[in-house]
Amino acid sequence: MTATQSSASDEIADRVLDVLVVGGGFSGLYQLDRLRDLGFDVKVWDSAGGLGGVWWWNCYPGARTDTVGAIYQFAHKDLWKDFDFRERFPDHQEVREYFEHVDRTLDLSKDIEFDTFAAQARWDEDSRQWTVFSSDGKQQKARTVLVATGFGSKPLYPDIPGMETFAGECHHTARWPQGGVDMAGKRVVVIGTGASGVQVFQEAAKEAAHVTLFQRTPNLALPMCQRTLDRADNDEVRKGLPERFAARYTAFAGFDFTFMDEEGAKATPEELRATYERFWAEGGFPLWLGMYVDLLGDEAVNRTFYDFWREKVHARVHDPATAELLAPETPPHPFGVKRPALEQDYFDLFNQDNVRLIDQNDEPVLEVRPEGVVTRNGLIECDVIALATGFDNNRGGIMAIDIQGVGGERLADKWADRVDTFMGLSTAGFPNLLFLYGPQSPSGFCNGPTSAEYQGEIVVDFLDDLRRQGRTRFESSADSEKEWTAHVNELFEASLFTKARSWYWGANVPGKPAQMLNYPGGLGSYFGKWDEVKAAGYPEFEAS
Repeated sequence: MTATQSSASDEIADRVLDVLVVGGGFSGLYQLDRLRDLGFDVKVWDSAGGLGGVWWWNCYPGARTDTVGAIYQFAHKDLWKDFDFRERFPDHQEVREYFEHVDRTLDLSKDIEFDTFAAQARWDEDSRQWTVFSSDGKQQKARTVLVATGFGSKPLYPDIPGMETFAGECHHTARWPQGGVDMAGKRVVVIGTGASGVQVFQEAAKEAAHVTLFQRTPNLALPMCQRTLDRADNDEVRKGLPERFAARYTAFAGFDFTFMDEEGAKATPEELRATYERFWAEGGFPLWLGMYVDLLGDEAVNRTFYDFWREKVHARVHDPATAELLAPETPPHPFGVKRPALEQDYFDLFNQDNVRLIDQNDEPVLEVRPEGVVTRNGLIECDVIALATGFDNNRGGIMAIDIQGVGGERLADKWADRVDTFMGLSTAGFPNLLFLYGPQSPSGFCNGPTSAEYQGEIVVDFLDDLRRQGRTRFESSADSEKEWTAHVNELFEASLFTKARSWYWGANVPGKPAQMLNYPGGLGSYFGKWDEVKAAGYPEFEAS
């Protein structure tokens, strides 16, 4: 290194940012652009190798959004006016192209450090600054750190003996090779039937010599009703987008629709059937979050939709035993308390001779050998293993960083037995640190771009207010976060979400404390609470 290079490196190391954002998905990019416009000195660190956050990592076969592209984008700065989607539900490549469009328009990459994993963050009380260290030796000082790692940034790998001995290719869907994996003519095993499992299976079954799918819990998947779009279609969609964007703020889950006013409990069987058929024909998440207002609260009404769904599945799957595994007479859990996948031909593919479905509860994978996977019934030879086994959601990506707050307290220790935050935004003992799309926020029940903009605006507005007041340190109180945790738990206990072991409350990770980690009260309640906090002058925060 030359003397000039050394001097430049020292200058970067000594530079104190106003804000360092960890994570470059929708939330991180929104913060970067908004805070830059307000004159903050801000940078983004992202562990991905390029733009898109989770959509850089999500490159497995079949990866695509479960939100229509028109709504799965920013309303910010009219970015929607000159980008066309080729499909109603865009795939991962098209989402990447959208992020490149955002980057070209807003010139964001110049302030993003890619391939930079934030490994540690230390708070210094005397200087009121954070120092963040990357896994490859970089360091950055900042007065405020925003953690925008998303709820699905830490893959969950199954504990199966012998995984390292497998002679073929084995990849988690969240860490799929950027160059892809050739499955044509191969023997493929897919473990897991969450959204990524459904999507990988749909692609593998079309080209692999044989596919074995291990199912732990049936996915109550809904029809995607995919279709292609041309320029005229996009122009037509754009006519109504401002109103649809505005609707996201008041909708329960940040989409451009919300529950009907009607109660299913008051509908006749004929009315229920007609409503279900009408929504089924349109497909997508309105079937989950746009029908009867009591669908996710009244178990009897919920069961009527499950029976309707089961009938649809059995009509598509020829083998009765397979159909019963996919859609059993007794529901595995109430519909909608786990996030359903959107499928295109998932159920039809089980009619193919090259497909086999195995119930993991009855026949789990016992070990992996070089030739394949072993169950109690013997060896299943394979060339590719796809691990669609989910994530340590909500807190996992945050706790992957060794965050040390006041007095050196580690966030991992504080959250070891229970997560406590104020509104999913902050936690006591860790000043000048805010979470975006974090635990106890509406993250799992909110369209990502909606949260990025509306929760993001909370953060931007808060930081701007503090700056105008000359305040250089802020920290939420322990009492405020205990009250918020109690509020989230109360909503959870009164819901049907308790009836499924889901990632919504950490039940998918062995040893993880069982606790609701996604705010289930809807965006109206969440943003209404923040309006009260702001109007009162942020009493839940101690600022100096």
